[in-house]
Amino acid sequence: FLLSLKLENKTKGKLQKQICQVVLKHFEKQYATELGDTWTSVRDVLTCPLCWQYAVLLNKFSKPAELENTLRAKGCHPAFQGPLPYLPASLKCYIRRTPGRFPAQKHRAGKLKEYYLLNAASLLPVLALEVKDGEDILDLCAAPGGKSVAILQCAYPGNFHCNEYDDLRSRWLKQTIESFIPDPLINLIMVSKLDGRQIGELKPELYDKVLVDAPCSNDRSWLFSSDIQQATLRLIQRKELSSLQFQLLRSAIKALRPGGSLVYSTCTLSKAENSDVINLILNSCSNVMPVDISEMAKAVSQEFSFLSGMQQHELLVLPEKGRAWGPMYVAKLKKMYSN
Repeated sequence: FLLSLKLENKTKGKLQKQICQVVLKHFEKQYATELGDTWTSVRDVLTCPLCWQYAVLLNKFSKPAELENTLRAKGCHPAFQGPLPYLPASLKCYIRRTPGRFPAQKHRAGKLKEYYLLNAASLLPVLALEVKDGEDILDLCAAPGGKSVAILQCAYPGNFHCNEYDDLRSRWLKQTIESFIPDPLINLIMVSKLDGRQIGELKPELYDKVLVDAPCSNDRSWLFSSDIQQATLRLIQRKELSSLQFQLLRSAIKALRPGGSLVYSTCTLSKAENSDVINLILNSCSNVMPVDISEMAKAVSQEFSFLSGMQQHELLVLPEKGRAWGPMYVAKLKKMYSN
């Protein structure tokens, strides 16, 4: 009995992760100003892991036909339906209205996983990128690899370059790719550990599409920092992130072919790391222009809640109860042909 009590408390402890007050106070000040009244409901979801939801992205390479029936039987439905500007039939993602999480699959050498658990909003940058067969793609900050896997569910790139500068995260990325992608296709994928800020110089005008899923202040996980010192340090370093994001974007633009397009995404609500960075790029790079993604946002507005008043080339997913996806900021740009 004692043992079961101990286990129960341990599980409770896991679910009732401690909220880091230093971070909450910081967010409270910033987001109450930036988001106004909507911050209260967003905060209620972000600080309550029990109401978080997880989406199940199916892996077409392991032919999980049975899995779809199982998911439907559990009350799940496709996350993306209807008149989306870009929705490959091979991209299948299931969600349900209620919180809770499908069991994760362990990594087993030589055996492909059937699905990937993720925040459904993190597929929006992939849908915005509109990858087509044969295109050369760069995923600039690719770890842990969910978006790379999703891109490969959509199309077969000509060359696919997945980059991750951080050593530990790079190993994680490699493992994800091995867990989801079969042998002949793996040979098309180049995994590198380059500094993303230098890729534009090293590989100028080489790619048709670039995804910059930038390092950012991860609102969800920062709120549950168990180490106060680390949290405080993160908040101090937070001011430098927008400069890094700007440099990564500039590098990505150099790596793009004229006519190619780029999607920038973060998992923070912070305006300094989202709209401000994109505005700075649009004001300082005369060879890029914004691309309207409002049709995509409109098509998925049943499942996702968006911040109103954004410009047409950007969107911000706000977590709310029953639609606890996000935060996820997405913006799309296109590189012009020089005269």
